[in-house]
Amino acid sequence: MSLEVNKAIIRKLNNVYNTQNWDLLNDLVAIDYIDHTNKIQGREPLKTLMKMGKLAFPDWHETIEDIIAEGDKVWVFLTYTATHTGEWFGVAPTGNKMETTSVDVHRIVNGKVAEYWNVTNNLNMFTALGLVKNTEEGEKFFKKFILEDVK
Repeated sequence: MSLEVNKAIIRKLNNVYNTQNWDLLNDLVAIDYIDHTNKIQGREPLKTLMKMGKLAFPDWHETIEDIIAEGDKVWVFLTYTATHTGEWFGVAPTGNKMETTSVDVHRIVNGKVAEYWNVTNNLNMFTALGLVKNTEEGEKFFKKFILEDVK
């Protein structure tokens, strides 16, 4: 597969989340798919995970900021935006809006996503949802480091 075809596959995959067209996963994801980050294997567990996310964050939207392909891998830099209006892994809805970023790596085999790795800015997400709070010392450090020292 060409690098452009591989990138097109990933663009379609990311759009599945935005459109909730779960049936497209059958065309885009290998039946023996492995998600190394979330520790799931198979297309159906991926569908379940994605649907759970949309129940907790119905307006979840993914925007591809950058995409790079090399060999059988595609790297994507994403921005996620969402509002927490449903239960999420036992966390009651907060109504809070969040925005965070991630880098995803997908391995393409025979035109389908076979493997996936992800690094997400979870601290940003957890803070926006009120799950992590800055300490007074942390606030002082942040103000000094970001507002004074980085200028």
